[in-house]
Amino acid sequence: MALLVLGSTGTLGRQIVRKALNEGFQVKCLVRNFRKAAFLKEWGAELIYGDLILPETIPLALIDVTALIDCSTGRTNDSCSIESIDLKSKYILIESAIKGKIKRFIFFSIMDSSSYMDIKLVMLKIMIEMRIKKSGLNFTIFCIPGFFQGLIPQYALPILDQKSIWITSESSSISYISTQDVANIVIKSLSISQFTNKYLPITGNKTWKSLDIINLCQRISGRRAKKNQVPVFILSLLQIFVQSFQWSINIAERLAFTEILSRGYYANADIKEILYILKINKDDIEPLEFYLQEYFERVMKKIREVNSQVLSSNNTTSEIEF
Repeated sequence: MALLVLGSTGTLGRQIVRKALNEGFQVKCLVRNFRKAAFLKEWGAELIYGDLILPETIPLALIDVTALIDCSTGRTNDSCSIESIDLKSKYILIESAIKGKIKRFIFFSIMDSSSYMDIKLVMLKIMIEMRIKKSGLNFTIFCIPGFFQGLIPQYALPILDQKSIWITSESSSISYISTQDVANIVIKSLSISQFTNKYLPITGNKTWKSLDIINLCQRISGRRAKKNQVPVFILSLLQIFVQSFQWSINIAERLAFTEILSRGYYANADIKEILYILKINKDDIEPLEFYLQEYFERVMKKIREVNSQVLSSNNTTSEIEF
């Protein structure tokens, strides 16, 4: 089976590419920058130039492709509007997949999206989901609550750098999951007929609130966190402010996700049946505690090595001066 992966250099996309290659799939990656995607080629993937902002590059990328996995999304630093990438280009992608007779189309959305239809980014996801379901393509839509990897810049790095962690007063509880586990589930699902034309959640094994994660990071790292609570209405005002500048429209649209948190976003689901079908043991899903423990151990080891090198260098300098 030949796979085409969009968003292959991203947090999730690269893990899907790695897992697919390890499982023996022929993998093609739609990329805008061959230099930045060179590591994918080194892994064994084929790089194909394409850009969702340039819809005419999409159809050619689907030649000889069996399945399409779309991990792409617009970025805050993209010059075009999110509609151009997260809606219009996705419509063209779906139409191209239909004409190219793609046998499996995989898309990623967020959990409980119907409860947040008034938020623009969520609404775009819902519109794409509806188009996929009506397309006649064999699809699987996976709903993801949040990734472990996103917690590093949000919580772990500020604690290590002794910088403030900005949190809201939200009571959201989210079952984060590692992208490696998501990739494992997604690639295994390609050969399972029960996953065809389904809308399925992929969650971790425990739900976490912001303060829970901060406390966990403090306990593992042995460092105190500097917490600053920001009322949600302040973030809403910031969203309105940046909307007045053309260059910051995408930032404003993504700040709208704070509204989800302010409403008490509860992202969790029972995926025992999914894991059973895929023959994956629930205990094999990596816990957040282990992920953060490994991260902090690597960082602290690196810090000790750097400190040791600095100390050694200083001692050598002192001996020379003496």
